[in-house]
Amino acid sequence: MLPEDLRTALDRALTRFTPQELAEATARLTERYRTGISTGGNHLRSRADVAAYAAYRMPATYAAAATALRRAAALSPGFAPRSQFDAGGGTGAAIWAAAEVWPSVEKITVIEHDPHVIDLGRRLARASRTLDGTTWRQAAIRPGLDRPAADLVTMSYALGELPEAEQAQVVRWLAADAAMVVIVEPGTPVGYATVAAAREVLTASGLTVLAPCPHDGRCPIEPGRDWCHFSVRLPRSPLHRRVKAGTLSFEDEKFSYVAAAAVPGPRPEGRVLRHPQKRKGVVSLRLCSDDGLSDVIVSKRQGDLYRAARDVEWGDAWPPR
Repeated sequence: MLPEDLRTALDRALTRFTPQELAEATARLTERYRTGISTGGNHLRSRADVAAYAAYRMPATYAAAATALRRAAALSPGFAPRSQFDAGGGTGAAIWAAAEVWPSVEKITVIEHDPHVIDLGRRLARASRTLDGTTWRQAAIRPGLDRPAADLVTMSYALGELPEAEQAQVVRWLAADAAMVVIVEPGTPVGYATVAAAREVLTASGLTVLAPCPHDGRCPIEPGRDWCHFSVRLPRSPLHRRVKAGTLSFEDEKFSYVAAAAVPGPRPEGRVLRHPQKRKGVVSLRLCSDDGLSDVIVSKRQGDLYRAARDVEWGDAWPPR
């Protein structure tokens, strides 16, 4: 769920437009993203488009980023970042997520190319004492662009939008002098491929993978047959439902991510890659570990381990500590 300050600020920003204007802008955006038709590579053409984008995507982006950051934090208990750099930060979902996970963050810089997006992101950030002093820079992400040093570097739903030929260089640029890098992409085969390639660059740059992978070896998933992704369920506000023309009170955001750090953390033995399959007396888990992919059956005879398996969720570490 969005932090209350952000939820209130976003609702206030959206009152500048009628629900009908937001719904129409959302429909236009959906069509542009579906067809790839845009002006200069920019799908957001007006302030109404930016507001609709924030209403349509910011809750899901926040939920995915917060989930990835929490999982990284759980495996780096001594990490207390003082600074964050968010590349291609949009309206600031990742800086809100980081502020919830690490209250130690004090200095924040966001680079975003769209001035209208920056304007909305800045107005939203003013609702938070932590984020009010965020530095917003208008620039297109590219390899070698001047950037501040930061303990925590994030990039959410932005790497895959760059030309494929530049992505590896951008990841190296993100990793330079960072204590932790977290990259989030859509939970699609294409999004996973982007994350998998970024993971290779991060490890080649000397960082250690914290999550989701419990190892630094090559991803054992065979390209074209499956992809590594996770899911987070988030509530929809009444306005969110109207903008999305949805009837459900929730939605499931599927995402792929990688978190890597300069200092190795206490990695789990395995990671649950699918919804656990629960039947009478047994739980079946699809796991990724040092040994690759495996299917593990936990039976009721295993006592505490079985009870833990009944509670474990897709994306959790296994076995529990």
